[in-house]
Amino acid sequence: MTEPTRLNVGDTAPAFTLTDDSGNQVSLSDYAGSKVLVYFYPKANTPGCTTEACDFRDSMEQLNSLGVDVLGISPDPVDKLAAFKKDHDLNFPLLSDEDKTVLTEWGAYGEKKNYGKVVQGVIRSTVLIDEAGTVELAKYNVKATGHVARILKDVS
Repeated sequence: MTEPTRLNVGDTAPAFTLTDDSGNQVSLSDYAGSKVLVYFYPKANTPGCTTEACDFRDSMEQLNSLGVDVLGISPDPVDKLAAFKKDHDLNFPLLSDEDKTVLTEWGAYGEKKNYGKVVQGVIRSTVLIDEAGTVELAKYNVKATGHVARILKDVS
């Protein structure tokens, strides 16, 4: 197993088109001219991922006031994302990357430590893309709790 290739500040964000929680196609290019925060999480309706998603939900007004949209991406199928969004009244799109192509391209899938073991999996990550499609902020191996507050400090 090898370390995933990570995005760095100044890199061009890799393009993607994925299916959202409503079955619509969503592309990164849909957000051209705006800032978009793309966050990657392992699995819908698990404790850490729920905490993180609800933090984003509760901070959406603040993020939007800074001109930032949010997209959540996980390898969950669309029906699981729809249930997760409904269960927690999430106010941003959740995108399905079942084959993990986007997760891998963005450095959010690969080798990680889980309870002291090295495993392949989703690396909880957050990447802020500016209006021109360039990486403005890239955080990997983030902790779910308090993560959104740290992001807000970085972008405001």
